[in-house]
Amino acid sequence: MNLSKKIFLSGVVMCVLAMTARADSPKDEFNPITTGVTSLGIAPDARGASMGDLGAATEPDAYSQFWNPSKYAFAYSKAAVSLSYTPWLRKLVNDIFLADLSGYMKLGQEDNQAVSASLRYFSLGEVVSNTIGDTGSQTINPYEMAIDVGYSRKLSEKFSMGVVFRYIYSDLGFGTSETDQSSGASAFSADISGYYTTYPIIGRNECQWSWGWDISNIGSKVNYANGSNPAFLPTNLRLGTSFTFPLADYHNLSLNLDMNKLLVPSMPRRVDYEDGTDGEIAYEKAYADWQNMSSITGIFKSFNDAPGGMKEELREISWSLGAEYNYNQQFFLRAGYYYQHPMKGNLQYFGIGAGFALNVLRLDASYMLATAQTSPLDQTLRFSLTFDMDGLKEIFGRR
Repeated sequence: MNLSKKIFLSGVVMCVLAMTARADSPKDEFNPITTGVTSLGIAPDARGASMGDLGAATEPDAYSQFWNPSKYAFAYSKAAVSLSYTPWLRKLVNDIFLADLSGYMKLGQEDNQAVSASLRYFSLGEVVSNTIGDTGSQTINPYEMAIDVGYSRKLSEKFSMGVVFRYIYSDLGFGTSETDQSSGASAFSADISGYYTTYPIIGRNECQWSWGWDISNIGSKVNYANGSNPAFLPTNLRLGTSFTFPLADYHNLSLNLDMNKLLVPSMPRRVDYEDGTDGEIAYEKAYADWQNMSSITGIFKSFNDAPGGMKEELREISWSLGAEYNYNQQFFLRAGYYYQHPMKGNLQYFGIGAGFALNVLRLDASYMLATAQTSPLDQTLRFSLTFDMDGLKEIFGRR
């Protein structure tokens, strides 16, 4: 059975980027973290993407479900709904995309809690593969989806926390014949997050300084091939800070920084077991231990399991730096940069974007410019549309 190159490039995009990595020695080679359902890590919104894929501590919006759901408790609007569309890997294929629907609603009269939800659908388009022995072919439409609900609440005037519960379904498999169709894989996960914001006075100006953290996709493994090939979910730790200050009346600028680390243990490498006389046996045991490791154990193991020691552990931290200028909360310009170490995936790109907001809706767009010439993510374009329920209520109230 030959899997389509399309699935390979989409599900394991890190391997496509391996050609841009450089190794100084056999012990210092391309070694990205391997997970299942990699589409869960794709940012759905144009706003965060245009600042280099960040959003742990930025101002709350409808897409906080992905970045940091605890921010919803500090949202200004009572409710909002967003739609986004992201064509994916356009330099390689033309029918892969991510669609996302997100929203939230504030609860109670004290304005200190909110419920939220989102639906993600990642389509890999139409794929044709030959069966074993070239006796026929199969045409399928592989996809991954996730649906989740969340709750956030202020625990003080400056601090909030949030939780999210998620159901995940991934259907990428082929059967060996038309009567032997591989079933999809399901998993459950949860997120926990926190958000702190304060308003310091600098000179004569009131600024805003926020901090945020989010641990996402804590849950079961996703079991491909009817349970014979379990994979870790992309459990991720995100830390971020945002500082907003006024440039003049109606003109504001925010500077933002996010750092991410996958809380997933590194897959054993054969090169690390070649020195011993029983290297192959030791490698097979290490691989079996890694494959059978529980996801919770893997979270703790991920902090000290890199073959290269602390040096490689630090390489697993990716970071994003971005800025957002806004005029009267109506016109926005954004730019940012995302960096991932060449040995851990080599995702490095600039993001630029703009947005325009009215009382009822906001339209955002972003464009990705990869610094690696061979990156299939270069020229990725995103669109987001947000409907503000307060604005709609005001319009219909006037009527």
